[in-house]
Amino acid sequence: MTVVGVTGHSNLTPDALDPVRRALRDHLRPLRTGLVGVSCLARGADQVFADVVLEFGGALEVVLPAADYLARIPDPVDRERCDAYLASARSVLTTGRPTSGAAAYLAGSLLVLDRCEELVAVWDGRPSGGTAEAVGRARELGMPTTVLWPAGARRG
Repeated sequence: MTVVGVTGHSNLTPDALDPVRRALRDHLRPLRTGLVGVSCLARGADQVFADVVLEFGGALEVVLPAADYLARIPDPVDRERCDAYLASARSVLTTGRPTSGAAAYLAGSLLVLDRCEELVAVWDGRPSGGTAEAVGRARELGMPTTVLWPAGARRG
């Protein structure tokens, strides 16, 4: 079993989703036997990662950064997607934080790092808050970290 966590930009442009999906498939394909993916389910990179993990028959562990995290999803389609991920998850973990915000998102990222053996970052390498911080923490821990930013990937 290989446990892989994800961090990445939530504001990927629509035309970036397919290149990111292909890059994640290419990276995760050799790991797919016994693959467990750990994700906070944010739109963008986290959800594309979850799709690929499930497509490969892997198990999904969900980390909810705050008690109000799901209630704060404004788009009904995005909420339905998250509900579907939750229904298929083998486990759902929470940080214990009551409200969403920078502190809760950092706590979620740290919990992802606690749960995984490897981190995949869909990251353009520029300062970005949570993604950059998660990559930095993973590297401080000596965790294998792969940064994916394929041609055609952009954030809005």
